Amino acid sequence: MTTKSWHAHYPESFETEVPAIDFSLPDMLRQIASTYPAHPCISFYQNRMTYRELQEAVTLFSASLQQTGTKKGDRVAIMLPNCPQYIISYYGILTVGGIVTQVNPMSVERELIHLLNDSGAGTIVVLDRFYPIIKSIQKETKVNTIIVVSFQSENALSDYNFNEFLKVGGEGVSHISIEPEDVAVLQYTGGTTGVSKGVMLTHSNILSNVMQSQSFFKDSIQTGEERSLSVIPFFHVFGMNSCMNFSIYSANEMILLPRFELSEVLTTIKKEKPTLFPGVPTMYVAITNHPDAEEYGIDSIKICNSGSAPMPVELLNQFEKKTGAKILEGYGLSEASPTTHCNPAFAERKPGTVGIGLPSTDYKVVDLATGMKEVSTGDIGELIIKGPQVMKGYWNLPEETSNALRDGWLYTGDIARMDDEGYVSIVDRKKDMIIASGYNVYPREVEEVIYEHPSVQEAVVIGVPDSYRGETVKAIIVQKAGEKVTEQELVRFCHGNMSSFKVPRIIEFRDELPKTSVGKILRRALRENVI
Repeated sequence: MTTKSWHAHYPESFETEVPAIDFSLPDMLRQIASTYPAHPCISFYQNRMTYRELQEAVTLFSASLQQTGTKKGDRVAIMLPNCPQYIISYYGILTVGGIVTQVNPMSVERELIHLLNDSGAGTIVVLDRFYPIIKSIQKETKVNTIIVVSFQSENALSDYNFNEFLKVGGEGVSHISIEPEDVAVLQYTGGTTGVSKGVMLTHSNILSNVMQSQSFFKDSIQTGEERSLSVIPFFHVFGMNSCMNFSIYSANEMILLPRFELSEVLTTIKKEKPTLFPGVPTMYVAITNHPDAEEYGIDSIKICNSGSAPMPVELLNQFEKKTGAKILEGYGLSEASPTTHCNPAFAERKPGTVGIGLPSTDYKVVDLATGMKEVSTGDIGELIIKGPQVMKGYWNLPEETSNALRDGWLYTGDIARMDDEGYVSIVDRKKDMIIASGYNVYPREVEEVIYEHPSVQEAVVIGVPDSYRGETVKAIIVQKAGEKVTEQELVRFCHGNMSSFKVPRIIEFRDELPKTSVGKILRRALRENVI
């Protein structure tokens, strides 16, 4: 890659490129466990695990997967919050050449059926509280093995509990040859049609992104010395790579929390004294607004990586003033493993931008009409990206893949502008995706459910600004003649058919929706409150 404008910000010791990947994620874990065997790896409430202990547990899990029939290329789903069992399962699946299928534990039946059938997963690792929903849909999927994780006590539900499963295969694992270009993870994201699609991330994609991040932060983050507060869910691509895989590659310790609960987070910060805190803006809002936050020793945190949603400049300033930590806002997407840009710790930060490109990352802004012509500096267009972290494609969706990947470039669907120093500002989304509390919400997916209500004639879903969630989901409804439905009834209906973070928080009733001459609803006009 030729020298780019943003490379001028790199210190002399920085490389503009990272080496090509010639190893796998399990190779990486084995190397770290061999080099730092007694080093703390995981802290989960009262339990701690070293890198040697993690590797031993991964070996047992791998052997059990092989014993129960998992082969190279098989998809194995994980439906867990952040916990040691998630990490053990993830690396165990990869060790036998399997493909990790990421499942959001908040998914409801219809979402789970689609995801499990689309991936063809035959085995799933699930938290005990979600076991009943998996069991209820099992006959509609290809799932034949359910491994249940229980935090309080071993739960003899069915199939296997996690600890029993570790004993199934003994300690011997048959060697499986894994190539860097083999698919490691199916990271499900929404599609332009509203149907969730599996982003194929290879071992090379994921490891390249970890190495890019490590290179970018090498003057700020010390190998083997940091403690990362890992509350961003690992089933989210940001949590998976920027928390879990990055921490392991850097031989750092992960302080795991299964959810963001403010008092628990503050108490954990006071007790564990993390130095790194990857998060989303809603987390920083909650901490900033807590009246006694300073009393919890939050000044132990030196760097916060903010991703998944835009970071308001005012919030950034308030948080940094209160904590003394530095927020480095970045940008990424599932299709890029995920990180492509970040505000640098080694150069000027420009609040309101997502910073500059990571090593080995090329990018430009192209015209919205054709996507072929690079626009002038400062002009608005679509951000496109090229680099080793860019996905292999979408699972079983060649048309979607060819639309997103063109001549080696990933078309992000995000509208941006770039200044003359290579700093990028995300202006809008070409897609209509809503980001609420760091979660992606795809309007059509919500609309499909609302349209199933017998009283609804028309519906459109948009994102509206929210000081806490970043954006919140709003539904604008036209009722059928003679029908009457209340806001509470619609909310209840939605809760029964979609994940809670997708449920509209605001519902507005109208007599009609604005449309174009051909009958297309003017979604953007509604979003901008023009009509």
